[in-house]
Amino acid sequence: VQLQASGGGLVQAGGSLRLSCAASGSILSGAVMGWYRQAPGKQRELVAAISSGDSTKYAESVKGRFIISRDNYKGTVYLQMNSLKPEDTAVYYCAADRGYKFYLDMSDGMAYWGKGTQVTVSS
Repeated sequence: VQLQASGGGLVQAGGSLRLSCAASGSILSGAVMGWYRQAPGKQRELVAAISSGDSTKYAESVKGRFIISRDNYKGTVYLQMNSLKPEDTAVYYCAADRGYKFYLDMSDGMAYWGKGTQVTVSS
């Protein structure tokens, strides 16, 4: 299983970015997919997750600003990030695991990880 994240970059506060995560193989259709982020000096945190049935959950800090979605046909998961703030600056990672993980604590790690993509929000 391979996950490839892309779409990061530098944006001004209030701007938007869309991250994409391309998943290889057949994992995507039955898997829970998550976006995590890690800022310098901070622990990695779950930003958003989407179940195989398109249920979603978000960190409180991004609710109402970020939207996670998936396109199983294209094998891709997206994170639309709006109204970005400087505190959103971090390396963002996509991750995948078996579908049941959505209903568990997703902060204790996922089975598959992609390389991160840097998001920098300037003030």
